[in-house]
Amino acid sequence: MKNQLFLLLFLLGFAPLGAQKLDLTQLEGLKIRSIGPAGMSGRVTAIDVWLGDPEMIYVGTASGGVWRSRSGGVTWEPIFDEAPVASIGAIAVNQKNPDEIWVGTGEGNPRNTQNSGQGLFKTIDGGKTWTCVGLEDTRVIHRIILHRDDPNTVFVAALGSAWGPNPERGVFKSTDGGKSWRKVLFVNDSTGCADLVIDPRNPNKFLAAMWEYGRKPWTFHSGGPGSGIFVSFDGGESWKKRSSEDGLPKGDLGRIGLAIAPSKPDIVYALVEAKENALYKSTDGGFKWRKVSTDDNIGNRPFYYSDIFVDPHNENRVFSLWSILSKSEDGGKSWSPWVGWKVHPDHHAFWV
Repeated sequence: MKNQLFLLLFLLGFAPLGAQKLDLTQLEGLKIRSIGPAGMSGRVTAIDVWLGDPEMIYVGTASGGVWRSRSGGVTWEPIFDEAPVASIGAIAVNQKNPDEIWVGTGEGNPRNTQNSGQGLFKTIDGGKTWTCVGLEDTRVIHRIILHRDDPNTVFVAALGSAWGPNPERGVFKSTDGGKSWRKVLFVNDSTGCADLVIDPRNPNKFLAAMWEYGRKPWTFHSGGPGSGIFVSFDGGESWKKRSSEDGLPKGDLGRIGLAIAPSKPDIVYALVEAKENALYKSTDGGFKWRKVSTDDNIGNRPFYYSDIFVDPHNENRVFSLWSILSKSEDGGKSWSPWVGWKVHPDHHAFWV
């Protein structure tokens, strides 16, 4: 953990404490631990950090709105309480203008306690005021990506309603800062976008994980012909689906989590729900895939736990979030628990 700040937030909420300043050098060599007070605010579902000052951290929760820390996680304050919705699925900070923050509402982990959202919100004054900028009928927004060179170009991954078919799901794109939206990837009215990643070298290249799913009060359906990995090279205007001919599992797929290695973007990981759940890896940017692990320490309950992350400086160090936090140091081949648990945490958000 030397020279890096690993931030992990559990199934905990936040209660503001007296203002303190954190000296990050004091964290070197410390074991990872919970930094949230015990006030209940729901699962932490989203994290983003302003890279200009890594002490400025934003988190979203399943039922407690959006919280901000100006002290690297020592103290927290709520900044979304005046909004009409408290269930959060995604957060994105404009790295060129940290006063501009985007929040997608509706938790993206559709267990039976999930709350739906009311669209996409935006602030341009650091969270003092918020405006809904559309996509109200998507119900669940799980990812937001801002174009690195043009923050008026925004991509949104919408899962759609868990409780029934609706056409307001898939990948949406705005080129005017959220004033208008176009649906650029749509499969069917039961298939939403469970994950969306961008190539850090090429802002026009995307990989999307589409997921066909549906929930009833008495059961849950995960998977179908609509699920799969889609690739775009033209800013989302056209997409090509990868298949079993490219090395992915045969048959219907379920939920898929994606992660691109920032240090070597040709390396992409996919945690795939299938007849045999497994981690797949691509070394050519998402064209061809091979299965690298079925280790039990990758996780379970893929409809609920599917997020994976790659160390930005080491393409072989991969993290998988579930009831524990697991880590691989060999490119996903083997896994071991990195952070265990003494209470029951649900790990759904991570920043490294």
